[in-house]
Amino acid sequence: MRISEAFLASPLLIVYICAGDPTPEATPDLVRRLEKAGADIIEIGLPHSDPIADGPTIQAAAQRAIAAGMNTDKYFQAAAVAKVAVPKVFMGYYNMIYARGLDKFARDCAKSGITGMIVPDLPPEEAAPLQEACIKNAVDLIFLVAPNTPPARLKMIEEETSGFLYLVARTGVTGARSEVLQDTRDLIARVPGRKPKAVGFGISTPEQAAEVIRAGADAAIVGSVCVDLIARGKIEELEQLVREMKAAVKGAAKAKLQ
Repeated sequence: MRISEAFLASPLLIVYICAGDPTPEATPDLVRRLEKAGADIIEIGLPHSDPIADGPTIQAAAQRAIAAGMNTDKYFQAAAVAKVAVPKVFMGYYNMIYARGLDKFARDCAKSGITGMIVPDLPPEEAAPLQEACIKNAVDLIFLVAPNTPPARLKMIEEETSGFLYLVARTGVTGARSEVLQDTRDLIARVPGRKPKAVGFGISTPEQAAEVIRAGADAAIVGSVCVDLIARGKIEELEQLVREMKAAVKGAAKAKLQ
C-alpha cells in the first residue's frame, strides 16, 4: 500500500520499531503483530552505531540489534518477509544509504515492500540525488520539521516532502515524554496542511496521541515506548498499547467532528 492511500483513512497511528531487536529473526513477526494490533504505518529502523536523532532507549535497541547480527542485507530480508497490508517505512541515517548506493538502496526498499524513507540527518537542500532515486523506484522521501524551523524553510520542506511531513514534537532526541508541549501545538498550526502532518518524538500514551490529533495532526507517531516494551519482552503489552493508541486517535477524530 502507498502512504497516500493509507492517509485516505486518516487520522493514523504510525509505529516505530528497531529492526533486529531482539533478533533479526523476530522482526517480521513483530511487524505483523503491530499491523494486527492496529498500526496504520510501520516504521522499521535500520540500527546504526551512532544514531544522532535517537535517545537512550532507541540507542540501546540499536546496539542490541547490531550485536545480534543485524545489518543492511538482513534488514531488507526481514522487511521482505514481513508481508503486511499497511505501508512499511525505512528510518535510518544517510551514510548507510550512501555506502550501499542511492539507486540500489531505493531499489532494495521497493523490492522489500518499503514505500517510504525517513532520513533524519539529510536536509532537503542536499537530498536531490536521493530524491531522484526514490522517484525512480516509487518510494516516498519524507522530510522533518521542528518547532524552531523558520516559516520560509518550513514551507520549502513541506513542498519537498513526499508521503507525509514529519513534525518533530520537540527539539532534541527521541524518547517518551510526559506531556505534549505548546510548541508542538504551535508547530502543527503553523504547517499549511497541503501534505499530511505526522507528529513524533515524545508521544508515549494514548492521551498524547489523541492530543496531537485534536491539535490538527493527521497522524501520531509512537516509537520509544514500543521499543522499551520489546526490550523487556512485553509483547502482549505492546499490542495492547497499540490498540489503545489506535482507539484514542480514532476517538479524537470523531470528537472533532461533533
